[in-house]
Amino acid sequence: MPRESVNDLLAFLAVAREKNFTRAAAKLGVSQSALSHTVRQLETRLGIRLLTRTTRAVSLTDAGERLFQGVGLISTRSRRNLKPSPNSGKSRPGTSASRHQTTQ
Repeated sequence: MPRESVNDLLAFLAVAREKNFTRAAAKLGVSQSALSHTVRQLETRLGIRLLTRTTRAVSLTDAGERLFQGVGLISTRSRRNLKPSPNSGKSRPGTSASRHQTTQ
């Protein structure tokens, strides 16, 4: 998947979680205008409206809710899979670290 597509999805996820462009933009470290433009491009590329915008609120459309649920699930699984396992960095029996131990 092209990097811009991933970034667009991350932008959408931030807005969907915050339900507010200004707060989502602050969390992402971008301007509200840039974030709005990014989400609008995603909607245009997909050919569907993902968000309903008013001057005071942002809400997900049905399509936006489905995308949020699907991408959110993938995002959660990816973060879980990227966390180091409890045994990472520890030597296992039979590895070089355990072979060099001496018994007295």
